[in-house]
Amino acid sequence: MNYRKLGQSSLMVSEIGLGCEHLQGLDAGSVKAVIDQALASGLNIMDVFMSEPAVRSNIGAALKGRRNQVVLQGHIGSVWLDGQYTRSRNLAQCREAFEDLLTRLQTDYIDIGMIHFVDTEDDYQRVFATNILPYALELKKTGKIKHLGFSSHNPVTALKIVKTGLFDVLMFSVNPAYDILPEDTAIDDFFVSESYQNDQLKGINPAREMLYRTCEAMGTAITVMKGLAAGSLLKAESSPFGAALTPVQCIHYALTRPAVASILVGCRTPQEVIQAAAYEEASETERDYSPVLSRTPKYSLNGKCMYCNHCLPCPSKIDIAQVNKYLDLVLAVRSENSTAPVPGTIREHYAALSSAAADCIACGSCESNCPFGVPVIERMRQAQAVFGK
Repeated sequence: MNYRKLGQSSLMVSEIGLGCEHLQGLDAGSVKAVIDQALASGLNIMDVFMSEPAVRSNIGAALKGRRNQVVLQGHIGSVWLDGQYTRSRNLAQCREAFEDLLTRLQTDYIDIGMIHFVDTEDDYQRVFATNILPYALELKKTGKIKHLGFSSHNPVTALKIVKTGLFDVLMFSVNPAYDILPEDTAIDDFFVSESYQNDQLKGINPAREMLYRTCEAMGTAITVMKGLAAGSLLKAESSPFGAALTPVQCIHYALTRPAVASILVGCRTPQEVIQAAAYEEASETERDYSPVLSRTPKYSLNGKCMYCNHCLPCPSKIDIAQVNKYLDLVLAVRSENSTAPVPGTIREHYAALSSAAADCIACGSCESNCPFGVPVIERMRQAQAVFGK
């Protein structure tokens, strides 16, 4: 298992994590079997958004004696009312549900406290103009949460929140289908085939692209939900691209987006955990999503680097995808202010690369390999000009 730094925190999280929502409805033994396998496979980050009491208790029992082995992501605003899950911004309800989460998970802290499901402008106001945000900040101050995050499915709202600088982590829905949708698409429409019939859909929506790049520039980690688009990407008949992607390709797509620390895969059985963790043993060919996306009119965007590394190998050992990613981040910052300096974190990441853009010998092999028609040689020159090497 590979581990990634969670934004600017000191936490190292497994790049494949466990989304625990599918554990709801299972008995305690079945929940323990899934968590046992997750830990055995090296998964150390788990998301518990569910408010249903039994699943919380079962997860807590499964983690007993092993709490220090996991990074728990728990939610503020996911409550259990009248026998069902409800989103709430009522402080008393949120407080009671969060304390219940701590009790049932048998812990006195949550590693990442997520303000739950902030999508609309109304959601934003009900968090920022009420006592919900102060409550979350107080939890962080007292150590009941170690890092503050929020979950969202809307790139415009999410970007607005990230720019406040208050949050360490964003939980966001990332997959190639959702990435092409307009920024004002409602979450319920993500699952409707008609949403993908628009002939104007071309490549990643700019609002989503800007969100990912801003997170990277600000050191805000992204944990990914809905990486398989609820399974719709795994069948040709339900994929908006007219071709199926594999789970490995979907996972790799998410992990190659800027700022992503971990993709949280929902698993109901130990075998499903093993299948998710098998990504680590997959070949570059098995991971490569470009054969599907580069032939898809809705996705193909000539000249746009998708960070897929299909351009490799490079005789100068340049990590072309990373150089392109850092260049894109600077260009995104400068799209708003043409004289903006290179963000310090991006300069540091670039400086840590073993080979720089200046090492390019302009052999052209990368451009021959690239399925997206990226002018790699010219972009290496741009990167050298921006970073000085």
